Amino acid sequence: MAILSDRDIEKYLAEGLIIIDPLINPEKQIQPSSVDLRMGNEFKSFRIVRKPFIDPMDKSDIESYMESIHIKEGESFIIHPGEFALATTYETVKIPANLVARVEGRSSMGRLGITMHVTAGYIDPGFMGKITLEISNIGKMPVALYPGQRVCQIVFETMTSPSLKPYGHPDRDSKYMNQQKPETSRIKYDYELNNP
Repeated sequence: MAILSDRDIEKYLAEGLIIIDPLINPEKQIQPSSVDLRMGNEFKSFRIVRKPFIDPMDKSDIESYMESIHIKEGESFIIHPGEFALATTYETVKIPANLVARVEGRSSMGRLGITMHVTAGYIDPGFMGKITLEISNIGKMPVALYPGQRVCQIVFETMTSPSLKPYGHPDRDSKYMNQQKPETSRIKYDYELNNP
């Protein structure tokens, strides 16, 4: 696999092969081998619930464990040490069938103790939607996060050939296709949990 350079990213964007919408400031957002993405204004964080654990086999809605928070322009979301929250990118992204993408936190956020994805930084070919960010504060101080702030970067890699059945294909279990807000886990729909 090879990582796209800034010139290739610009070419793919110009040809509509990669879509990042809106890309408000390409001069600042397109980096040597990535594109900086900004934070949206919707967050989800865990509520305090009276259950001993989250059970993926429990058919009740995992959504009930989480609280949705909408941040107004100019305000911030405060993430405390040890806290976990979901958010999305401000931008909607579309990945072609011959590329995969990865979301990485920006170094400036990491130096504050903020991670932008726990494990799910990989984006399949064919994906379209806002990217869910799995944010953790591993530092010792609360940190303010502002909608519109550049918090992560997306890196594109070429594949040996286009995917035969990209994400969103009718034969795929594409649970998060076209997501527009932070989505809680849809693990209860995994085939192995429904067909033991």
